[in-house]
Amino acid sequence: MAETKPAGSEPEQAAHAQQPRTIGLGVRLVPAGDSDQPCVANYTALTLAPGMAFIDFGFFEPAMLAALPRVAQQGGKLPESINGRLATRVAMSYDTLTNLHQQLASALQGLKK
Repeated sequence: MAETKPAGSEPEQAAHAQQPRTIGLGVRLVPAGDSDQPCVANYTALTLAPGMAFIDFGFFEPAMLAALPRVAQQGGKLPESINGRLATRVAMSYDTLTNLHQQLASALQGLKK
């Protein structure tokens, strides 16, 4: 006697098994060295590489940043480049970058309220 199965049961089970689940988990990060000290950044740059994203956080002197629009409005010559300090560079996988994107989007939505 042949065994009968409800139509579509195997594909449905396979689809449920392949869907990722989100699980809430408490995370505590323990500082190493002075990593718990905040870095001030007013500039970011993103560079993509195979399998990794590099985010550079930099700092430019606020007075210099404020002077640039004034110089431009007065018809002055803008510098070809400006120098700042690299505050930190963060390398992360694309999955981590996606997670950061979701967290930033959520934070920005909260700021709008």
